[in-house]
Amino acid sequence: MSEPHTTARQAELREEPYYLPLGSEVTEFEAAYHARLPVLLKGPTGCGKTRFVEHMAWRLYREQRASELAIPLMTIACHEDLTATDMVGRFLLQGDETVWRDGPLTQAVRTGAICYLDEIVEARKDTTVLIHSLTDHRRLLPIDKTGELLSAHPDFLLVISYNPGYQSVLKDLKPSTRQRFVSLSFDYPDEEREATIIAHESGVDRREAEQLALIGAKVRNLREHGFEEGVSTRLLIYAGSLMQQGIAPRRAAEIGIVAAVSDDDAVQRAIADIVDVILP
Repeated sequence: MSEPHTTARQAELREEPYYLPLGSEVTEFEAAYHARLPVLLKGPTGCGKTRFVEHMAWRLYREQRASELAIPLMTIACHEDLTATDMVGRFLLQGDETVWRDGPLTQAVRTGAICYLDEIVEARKDTTVLIHSLTDHRRLLPIDKTGELLSAHPDFLLVISYNPGYQSVLKDLKPSTRQRFVSLSFDYPDEEREATIIAHESGVDRREAEQLALIGAKVRNLREHGFEEGVSTRLLIYAGSLMQQGIAPRRAAEIGIVAAVSDDDAVQRAIADIVDVILP
């Protein structure tokens, strides 16, 4: 039998993930963790939700589990083919034997990790229903195929995220799921803090970082004219990284921002006009 179709990874314990707080989200997440309240992160793509979870896992676990090789954070990228079986586990053939293999959610529940389901609305509905019993006072994971009713480790925490900008009738969180989580809202940083993030993450100097942050702000203003998403902080960092590697600023912005944001010619022209004004 094939391996589960999850896109999951456990964070390696090397250095503290960089994160610049934009408000009180660090304190609020810590409070939710200590109360063992499941957390929903909502905000646009590329605004730092995943980095925030990595940063918080480091802050919360670095002392109590410093001897481990990996931060107890299991990140799962949700997609339409992700099934409950992929999450919980399955029986696999190993030689002449059939053995049970825990899925990433079960591993997190057993070991007391933070389990982060990224873009939860992309997952199948049976996957969403599966997490309900982990998000109330029971903190239980039923494993139907083995008959086990697994109680969550005291340190276990469930975190999910989604992008409200992609809401639709078919892809949105049901109230029965949404109301099981405390909710933290994220957005793109203001220009000054975004420039700080770009400079740190890409290595460009402050002036270049400020130019990229200004491009980001101007492009996001296009939302008033029908362009919904704007440009993510992630793409601005990519453009800065290309500049740091010797790519000319305008060309770095063209391939890192203009061509990456949209395939619509009118949108690309509007963004290119902004780039031409700001970059030399």
